[in-house]
Amino acid sequence: MRPWAARPPWTHRPPRAARPVPAVVAVLTVGALVLGASGCGGRATTHHKPGTSHEQAGGSVGRLLAADDGAGNRLRQVDAEGAPAVTVSVRPDSEDGWNVHLSVRNFTFTPDSVGGAALLGRGHARLFLDGHPLARVYGSWFHLPASLVRTAGGGTGLTARLYADDHTAWAVNSAPVQATASLAAPSAAATAPGEARPDTTVEIVVSHGRVSPDPGRTEIKKGRTVRLRVRSDRADTLHVHGYDKEARLPAGKTVTLTFTADRSGLFEVETHESDLLLTQLVVR
Repeated sequence: MRPWAARPPWTHRPPRAARPVPAVVAVLTVGALVLGASGCGGRATTHHKPGTSHEQAGGSVGRLLAADDGAGNRLRQVDAEGAPAVTVSVRPDSEDGWNVHLSVRNFTFTPDSVGGAALLGRGHARLFLDGHPLARVYGSWFHLPASLVRTAGGGTGLTARLYADDHTAWAVNSAPVQATASLAAPSAAATAPGEARPDTTVEIVVSHGRVSPDPGRTEIKKGRTVRLRVRSDRADTLHVHGYDKEARLPAGKTVTLTFTADRSGLFEVETHESDLLLTQLVVR
């Protein structure tokens, strides 16, 4: 038998030469970095509209409806529970126009995020006068100058509507989240000398047994024309006590009841079937 020859302990093999990394790996790595920077985890990719995100493009926050708010902005519908809500109140300013107060629930004004992603409970409001756009609002208070009212063509029905940061309109049950108040007692500056005062328009929405805005009193000058614009989510009958004026309310449609306030006093406006008080008209 051949004797085993042990390798001296100090003997070692020369180190292997480093294997070169294929160029294709480097190219793939760079490509992955580029894609990673532009994917959902980073900035919006180029196939998005500037200032939007995957959530907006796909409508994953709520549900984007085909219908719009009447001003060209698509409705973004969310569940009624926990949905944004707004009420609006108006009072004449001692110097000029009106001071408008928006009370919101489940909603935060986010002026720094306008044009960004639609996040539930965030965004801004817009004001409309008898359907004509007036202003965008980023807080609870807004001063409405008389000159702005005149520029819009006059009117008394002031509507505040809530929007997401991507300018879609928040909606519940396919209706925009909004509230309406009347410019019932304009300041002296609201009407220029010799200019005819506008008629009085009162806009009311009835949804799930609730009246918006909350029932209150509307001051009306005797002799003016009154327009009651009412929308109900269920079929009902609109009735004006004292004037004995009625109109059918088909479900989901806005009905306008027009009459002349030629009698002084306090008159209640209500629904017959649901027996809801909508507002009180104070004619003087």
